[in-house]
Amino acid sequence: MTYRVCFVCTGNICRSPMAEVIFRARVAEAGLDGLVEVDSAGTGGWHEGDGADPRTVAVLEENGYATGHTARRFQPSWFSRLDLVIALDSGHLGALRRLAPTEEDARKVRLLRSYDSAAGDDLDVPDPYYGGADGFGECLEMVEAASAGLLAAVRADVEGRVT
Repeated sequence: MTYRVCFVCTGNICRSPMAEVIFRARVAEAGLDGLVEVDSAGTGGWHEGDGADPRTVAVLEENGYATGHTARRFQPSWFSRLDLVIALDSGHLGALRRLAPTEEDARKVRLLRSYDSAAGDDLDVPDPYYGGADGFGECLEMVEAASAGLLAAVRADVEGRVT
Protein backbone atom coordinates (compact mmCIF):
# COMPACT_ATOMS: atom_id res chain seq x y z
CA MET A 1 0.00 0.00 0.00
CA THR A 2 1.46 3.35 -1.07
CA TYR A 3 2.04 6.03 1.57
CA ARG A 4 1.03 9.45 0.19
CA VAL A 5 2.40 12.86 1.23
CA CYS A 6 1.23 16.20 -0.20
CA PHE A 7 3.03 19.49 0.50
CA VAL A 8 0.86 22.61 0.44
CA CYS A 9 1.66 26.34 0.23
CA THR A 10 -0.33 29.26 -1.17
CA GLY A 11 0.07 29.14 -4.95
CA ASN A 12 2.03 25.90 -5.47
CA ILE A 13 4.85 27.58 -7.38
CA CYS A 14 7.51 28.26 -4.70
CA ARG A 15 7.60 26.49 -1.34
CA SER A 16 5.47 23.40 -1.88
CA PRO A 17 7.03 22.35 -5.19
CA MET A 18 10.46 22.88 -3.62
CA ALA A 19 9.46 20.66 -0.69
CA GLU A 20 8.00 18.08 -3.08
CA VAL A 21 11.19 17.86 -5.14
CA ILE A 22 13.52 17.75 -2.13
CA PHE A 23 11.47 15.20 -0.22
CA ARG A 24 11.02 13.01 -3.30
CA ALA A 25 14.83 12.96 -3.62
CA ARG A 26 15.17 11.94 0.06
CA VAL A 27 12.58 9.20 -0.39
CA ALA A 28 14.49 7.84 -3.41
CA GLU A 29 17.83 8.01 -1.56
CA ALA A 30 16.25 6.02 1.28
CA GLY A 31 15.03 3.34 -1.14
CA LEU A 32 11.39 4.12 -0.39
CA ASP A 33 10.40 5.52 -3.78
CA GLY A 34 8.28 2.46 -4.56
CA LEU A 35 6.43 2.82 -1.26
CA VAL A 36 6.02 6.59 -0.85
CA GLU A 37 4.32 8.96 -3.29
CA VAL A 38 5.07 12.69 -3.00
CA ASP A 39 3.23 15.61 -4.59
CA SER A 40 2.19 19.19 -3.86
CA ALA A 41 -0.62 21.70 -4.25
CA GLY A 42 -1.68 25.22 -3.32
CA THR A 43 -4.45 26.51 -1.09
CA GLY A 44 -5.46 28.82 -3.93
CA GLY A 45 -5.82 28.31 -7.66
CA TRP A 46 -4.11 31.47 -8.92
CA HIS A 47 -1.28 29.59 -10.62
CA GLU A 48 -3.02 26.36 -11.66
CA GLY A 49 -1.35 24.96 -14.75
CA ASP A 50 1.79 27.11 -14.35
CA GLY A 51 5.27 25.77 -13.81
CA ALA A 52 7.29 26.46 -10.68
CA ASP A 53 8.62 29.97 -10.17
CA PRO A 54 11.90 30.32 -12.13
CA ARG A 55 13.71 31.21 -8.89
CA THR A 56 12.51 27.95 -7.34
CA VAL A 57 13.73 26.03 -10.37
CA ALA A 58 17.08 27.85 -10.29
CA VAL A 59 17.81 27.17 -6.61
CA LEU A 60 16.77 23.53 -6.96
CA GLU A 61 18.95 22.99 -10.02
CA GLU A 62 21.89 24.82 -8.40
CA ASN A 63 21.66 22.30 -5.56
CA GLY A 64 21.47 19.21 -7.76
CA TYR A 65 17.74 18.53 -7.76
CA ALA A 66 15.76 17.50 -10.82
CA THR A 67 12.78 19.73 -11.52
CA GLY A 68 9.48 19.57 -13.35
CA HIS A 69 6.22 20.84 -11.92
CA THR A 70 2.69 21.97 -12.77
CA ALA A 71 0.78 23.95 -10.14
CA ARG A 72 -2.60 22.78 -8.92
CA ARG A 73 -5.08 23.59 -6.17
CA PHE A 74 -5.59 21.31 -3.18
CA GLN A 75 -9.00 19.60 -3.16
CA PRO A 76 -10.71 18.47 0.07
CA SER A 77 -11.59 15.16 -1.60
CA TRP A 78 -7.86 14.30 -1.64
CA PHE A 79 -7.80 13.83 2.14
CA SER A 80 -9.23 10.33 1.80
CA ARG A 81 -6.22 9.12 -0.21
CA LEU A 82 -3.48 11.05 1.64
CA ASP A 83 -1.58 9.93 4.72
CA LEU A 84 0.09 13.27 5.45
CA VAL A 85 -0.68 16.80 4.32
CA ILE A 86 2.33 19.01 5.02
CA ALA A 87 1.65 22.73 5.38
CA LEU A 88 4.49 25.17 4.78
CA ASP A 89 3.21 27.80 7.22
CA SER A 90 0.61 28.26 9.94
CA GLY A 91 -1.82 30.00 7.56
CA HIS A 92 -1.81 26.93 5.34
CA LEU A 93 -2.17 24.70 8.39
CA GLY A 94 -5.34 26.49 9.46
CA ALA A 95 -6.79 26.61 5.95
CA LEU A 96 -6.17 22.92 5.38
CA ARG A 97 -7.63 21.88 8.73
CA ARG A 98 -10.76 23.92 7.93
CA LEU A 99 -11.03 22.10 4.57
CA ALA A 100 -10.71 18.68 6.18
CA PRO A 101 -13.99 16.77 5.95
CA THR A 102 -13.38 14.88 9.22
CA GLU A 103 -11.38 15.23 12.44
CA GLU A 104 -9.28 12.28 11.31
CA ASP A 105 -8.42 14.16 8.11
CA ALA A 106 -7.59 17.32 10.07
CA ARG A 107 -5.07 15.31 12.12
CA LYS A 108 -3.21 14.44 8.90
CA VAL A 109 -2.18 18.10 8.49
CA ARG A 110 1.22 19.01 9.96
CA LEU A 111 3.70 21.85 9.65
CA LEU A 112 6.86 20.91 7.76
CA ARG A 113 9.25 22.55 10.21
CA SER A 114 7.71 20.62 13.11
CA TYR A 115 9.95 17.81 11.83
CA ASP A 116 13.09 19.94 12.36
CA SER A 117 14.19 19.73 15.99
CA ALA A 118 16.41 22.81 15.51
CA ALA A 119 13.55 24.99 14.19
CA GLY A 120 12.60 26.44 17.57
CA ASP A 121 9.22 28.10 17.97
CA ASP A 122 8.93 29.63 14.49
CA LEU A 123 7.68 26.77 12.35
CA ASP A 124 6.72 28.79 9.27
CA VAL A 125 8.71 28.59 6.05
CA PRO A 126 8.59 32.25 4.89
CA ASP A 127 7.14 32.93 1.44
CA PRO A 128 10.05 33.94 -0.83
CA TYR A 129 7.80 35.04 -3.73
CA TYR A 130 8.02 38.80 -3.20
CA GLY A 131 11.71 38.81 -2.30
CA GLY A 132 14.99 38.07 -3.96
CA ALA A 133 16.97 34.92 -4.65
CA ASP A 134 18.25 34.79 -1.06
CA GLY A 135 14.76 33.97 0.18
CA PHE A 136 14.59 30.97 -2.10
CA GLY A 137 17.94 29.75 -0.80
CA GLU A 138 16.73 30.13 2.79
CA CYS A 139 13.55 28.25 1.90
CA LEU A 140 15.64 25.41 0.45
CA GLU A 141 17.73 25.22 3.63
CA MET A 142 14.63 25.05 5.84
CA VAL A 143 13.03 22.37 3.69
CA GLU A 144 16.20 20.28 3.60
CA ALA A 145 16.60 20.56 7.39
CA ALA A 146 13.03 19.39 8.03
CA SER A 147 13.16 16.63 5.43
CA ALA A 148 15.37 14.37 7.54
CA GLY A 149 12.87 14.33 10.42
CA LEU A 150 9.93 13.96 8.07
CA LEU A 151 11.63 11.06 6.33
CA ALA A 152 12.20 9.34 9.67
CA ALA A 153 8.52 9.74 10.57
CA VAL A 154 7.33 8.51 7.17
CA ARG A 155 9.75 5.57 7.27
CA ALA A 156 8.37 4.56 10.69
CA ASP A 157 4.79 4.76 9.39
CA VAL A 158 5.64 2.77 6.27
CA GLU A 159 7.50 0.10 8.23
CA GLY A 160 4.61 -0.04 10.71
CA ARG A 161 2.28 -0.93 7.85
CA VAL A 162 4.54 -3.70 6.60
CA THR A 163 4.92 -5.48 9.94
